[in-house]
Amino acid sequence: MATTETVVITGASGGLGRAIAREFGRRKAQVVLLARGREGLTGAAAEVNAEGGRALAIPTDVADPSAVEAAAAQAEREFGPIDIWINNAMASVFAPAVEIKSEEFKRATEVTYLGVVYGTLAALRRMLSRDRGTIVQVGSALAYRSIPLQSAYCGAKHAIRGFTDSLRCELLHDQSRLRLTMVQMPAMNTTQFGWVKNKMPHRAQPVPPIFEPEVGARAVYWAAHHNRREVYVGTSSVGAIVGNKMAPGLLDKYLAKSGFRSQQTSEPEDPTRPDNLWEPLDANEDHGAHGHFDSCAHRFSVQTWADLHRGTLGAVLGSAAGLAGALFLVVKHRQVA
Repeated sequence: MATTETVVITGASGGLGRAIAREFGRRKAQVVLLARGREGLTGAAAEVNAEGGRALAIPTDVADPSAVEAAAAQAEREFGPIDIWINNAMASVFAPAVEIKSEEFKRATEVTYLGVVYGTLAALRRMLSRDRGTIVQVGSALAYRSIPLQSAYCGAKHAIRGFTDSLRCELLHDQSRLRLTMVQMPAMNTTQFGWVKNKMPHRAQPVPPIFEPEVGARAVYWAAHHNRREVYVGTSSVGAIVGNKMAPGLLDKYLAKSGFRSQQTSEPEDPTRPDNLWEPLDANEDHGAHGHFDSCAHRFSVQTWADLHRGTLGAVLGSAAGLAGALFLVVKHRQVA
């Protein structure tokens, strides 16, 4: 009989983290939910339990290393050894870099980058002695290809990739059996676009094509159970990452022309709208996993499915090629006869 696995997810109260929690709940996992928003945590826990998993909600600000360490200790006291740790929490500011205050840069970096560092270290303190476990970093195509108006977020995602690559080398040097992977996400229809501090004149939107958070959640679950260094989600992520390696200067010019318009809707932003940079917006209300772009978001990615099923796809294509070759030989033989 399979052992129930214990997974910790940061940023689990809404958006992608909420979808990841449901995905693990469907697999009957013990899911530890870390976030600041209490109502969002309550809703996420209810969904995990309804799916057949077991939920433990721990209000946590991942920018506080002592709070992260305390949450990890509580998770193991109540659910046993942590098998998987998923770093997903983020905060950001949509604005030109010169309009972002130093304290705003600091806060976005502490949550999005240092929150990953603190979560990873808390997981390592427990996993290294057991010589088993998996750490999943939720990344972004923006960890490779930065875009305008998101300098705080892009800088943090680049930092996560640098930290992760360095740590991976150290684990390999020590011949550790811990697995470390990073999942690079595309634009997704999550709650962040209504939560993030926005100094742009119009409301923020993800850059199309947009995917539902469940697409990313399935990729995270897969990455947590397979030995893959990185997973790219969506053709747009592949295009941005590969394109930046081939022609970064060309992308600089393209994004200088298109990047401002593509990240804003036609609706004016309310400058007095509350945001979640300093305080959670789901402290008194549960906002769920999805944002306001369901009508134009994709529920499935052919590229991601093909990437996660390389072996099966290769076998099918190999069989098809073999069958085509056999048919060709039969036809040729008949023509000769």
